[in-house]
Amino acid sequence: MNILLELSETLGQALQAKHRQLALAESCTGGMVAQAVTAIAGSSAWFDRGFVTYSNVAKTEMLGVPDALIAEFGAVSEPVAEAMALGALQHSQAHLSAAITGIAGPGGGSPHKPVGTVCFAWASRSDGGSRGNTMVIETRHFEGDRTQVREQAASYLLAGLLKMANAL
Repeated sequence: MNILLELSETLGQALQAKHRQLALAESCTGGMVAQAVTAIAGSSAWFDRGFVTYSNVAKTEMLGVPDALIAEFGAVSEPVAEAMALGALQHSQAHLSAAITGIAGPGGGSPHKPVGTVCFAWASRSDGGSRGNTMVIETRHFEGDRTQVREQAASYLLAGLLKMANAL
C-alpha cells in the first residue's frame, strides 16, 4: 500500500473513532488527496466533501476566498491557504479541514516563490465543547518533478491532518 493510502486509512480510523468529518480544499494536488481518502472503504463515514479549486475564480466562488486576498498575496500564499481551509469548513459539515495551494512546476515559479513551494492550512472547529477552533499554517518547499512535488505535498497534508485529528 502506498503512503497516501496508509495515511488516509489511519486518518479515517482516527476520525471515525471520534465521530468527526473531514473536508478538503485542494489546488495544486488537483484532488489527489480526496482520491486517496475515497480509496479507503467506508470513507463516507468520515469524509464529507472535497473542493478542487484550481483557478482563482474557483477559490473565490466555491470557498469564499476574497479576490483582494489573492491579489495582495497571490494564490500560493499562507493567507490564501488559510482562507481555503476556513472556506472548506464553512461550506461543509466537517469538523476538520485542510487546504493546499502551490507551484508544482515545471513552470510558474519565481525567485520569491520557486517551483516546489506549497502552502498548507489545517483547521478544526469545535462542536460546542470546551475546545475552540484551531488553525495551523505552513509553507514548505519540495524538490523533484511535478509528480514528485504533488505526491510529497499530498503526503505532507495527510500527515498534518492525522496529527490534528489525533488532537481533536
